[in-house]
Amino acid sequence: MSAGIFLLLNLLSGSGGTNPKKREAMFYKKLPGKKVACQLCPRYCIVEPNKRGFCRNRENQDGTLYSIVYSYPCSINREPIEKAPFFHFLPGSLRLTLATVSCNQRCKYCQNWEISQRSLEEVPSFYLPPEEVVKKAKEWGVKIICFTYTEPIVFYEYMYDIAQLARKEGIKSVVVTGGYINEAPLRELCKVVDAIKVDLKGFNEDFYEKTCSSTLQPVLDALKIIKEEGVWLEIVNLIVPSLNDDTNEIRRMCQWIKENLGDEVPLHFTRFFPNYKLQQLPPTPIKTLETAHRIAKECGLKYVYLGNCPGHKLENTYCPKCGTLLIKRLGIAMTENHIKNGRCPKCGEKIPGIFSLK
Repeated sequence: MSAGIFLLLNLLSGSGGTNPKKREAMFYKKLPGKKVACQLCPRYCIVEPNKRGFCRNRENQDGTLYSIVYSYPCSINREPIEKAPFFHFLPGSLRLTLATVSCNQRCKYCQNWEISQRSLEEVPSFYLPPEEVVKKAKEWGVKIICFTYTEPIVFYEYMYDIAQLARKEGIKSVVVTGGYINEAPLRELCKVVDAIKVDLKGFNEDFYEKTCSSTLQPVLDALKIIKEEGVWLEIVNLIVPSLNDDTNEIRRMCQWIKENLGDEVPLHFTRFFPNYKLQQLPPTPIKTLETAHRIAKECGLKYVYLGNCPGHKLENTYCPKCGTLLIKRLGIAMTENHIKNGRCPKCGEKIPGIFSLK
């Protein structure tokens, strides 16, 4: 459902309107001269009065930092959890997906740039407070709320409050993020969400700086924190031809994942398609993705997948011990699930993940 359609439905149902309560931002410090220092992400923006930070979503109003997108999503939908992608978290389930505008990175290939690289004034948004999001999830009969599409970190307070309410109602919360966040807010977030998928966009600082206008090390730190906090973690690496497809770099990344996060973290290599500022590049060759998959397996990672390759056998989950097909997928649709009580039905191997709501 598009933002415009949902806005119309909101207005017809009488639930639209103006946010009656501003939400003060979490994680910032007040400075002299009514300036503020945002502590949410590694940019540490110093925000002048009546100005906004790099993310466009946090505004200094007379010396107090506010989230101006709180309760104002630009997109809401119902989709399979596999679209995130999450392959080891309640496979086959539907999720309510939610996003506000903007992002704290500037990826040149962003597929959602129309909303991630825009401000609140540039994108149609609608009023939907946290309690209404949870109510909508219950009406739709979904047990997962997924914060995605743009960058949930830049609507941190909205996400945090929704996740708290959702947990009380037995609804899971999952996050799709670039992982560009500081330690304190990340650890706090881990207390209220159930799974996080991190886009590890490359494995060198030069790529992050030139292609994403950010840095790699904070993302690596975030990955270790998520693992340490015990939140279910999956990783995506979108392979962009000529920019982050070096096989030695892919090998270093896979080795780092195994050494720091373990051999059971699902890793998804996904296919790039020309978009936004990189429309001159070709789609990623399937062979490149297959090579990355082989390298990851050679490094000892047990659950490695290809994405944006509908029908490819490497979309499926296989038992790492006996090779039995456990979950069969076609794109974002799960067509078969043979896992029994979290184990391979043939050899009894325990499969890591969250496979029930209990």
